Amino acid sequence: MKALVYTDTLEVQYRDEPDPDPAPGEALVSIEAVGICGSDMHAYHGHDARRVPPLILGHEAVGVVQNGALKGQRVVLNPLMTCGTCNHCQGGRSNLCAQRELIGMRRAGAFAQYVTLPERNLLHMPQDMDPVIASLAEPAATSLHAIYLAEKVLHRPLSECRALVLGGGSIGAFAALMLKQKGCIDICLGDTNPLRRHTADKLGVCTVYDPLGDALPEENSFDLVIDAVGSGRTRAAACTFVSSGGVISHVGLQDNEPGLDTRRMTLEEITFLGNYTYSAVDLRAAIDALYRGALGPLDWVETRPLSDGAAAFRDIHEGNAAAPKIVLQP
Repeated sequence: MKALVYTDTLEVQYRDEPDPDPAPGEALVSIEAVGICGSDMHAYHGHDARRVPPLILGHEAVGVVQNGALKGQRVVLNPLMTCGTCNHCQGGRSNLCAQRELIGMRRAGAFAQYVTLPERNLLHMPQDMDPVIASLAEPAATSLHAIYLAEKVLHRPLSECRALVLGGGSIGAFAALMLKQKGCIDICLGDTNPLRRHTADKLGVCTVYDPLGDALPEENSFDLVIDAVGSGRTRAAACTFVSSGGVISHVGLQDNEPGLDTRRMTLEEITFLGNYTYSAVDLRAAIDALYRGALGPLDWVETRPLSDGAAAFRDIHEGNAAAPKIVLQP
């Protein structure tokens, strides 16, 4: 099969790889669409010790099952594999399973013609759904999960809150769209890339600003801050802009540098929430929202052939991609 393989820092190669052979209880899936995630870029930059080259990355995927009971069906892949028996798994928080694993991390991912994964990780989707749109379920579910956790600790409903989103990638874009859908009264989004700011502005749901510019939002003024970047700088910004008694929902994993103002967080009772991926229920809710068109036309998504994957990675790395999400198709 053809696959896009991460071979070294700042290097991915489109080349021939052996066809995967599903183990008992696993499905072989022919990939139709797979998105480039920020974690894939993290590996590409050589910053993820868990992803060791050579490795086929990619986990935001949709495809057609080639074997087993679901043969011939188009499915969304739940890339997060868990034990299914621990307290977290059986308590509805499988994303916290101590044995969790992700395709495209230590085992081959979906930047390929075929991938294997457990049959229980195949999610039903409407068979007439555009596979490119369906491949957005994973980042959409990540945003939905972050907002869901924040809603549980906010002191007022989102329809009475001001929200700030840090980062205009797909997680940030989906967060802004979901906040608008939930009736958030004022949404602001910051991104340092002018191309992404332009795309975010076209969403029509948020005020967009340049974090490196002069026209910054008012400090201590947002009930909810969603950090979709996860750097020392964005954590510092989140502490600056969140209001007293507000909530910081931390999603990004760019670095582990200091940035939190823990003194202010303590004195002003600011809640900090870590968010990791999603549950299967979050994924199903995201599939439903995308299929219903609840998150808008999604015309900001760019598609390219898998064979053009190396150029797509390079464009994202160099800041030349205006699209918050690039989806590759084998």
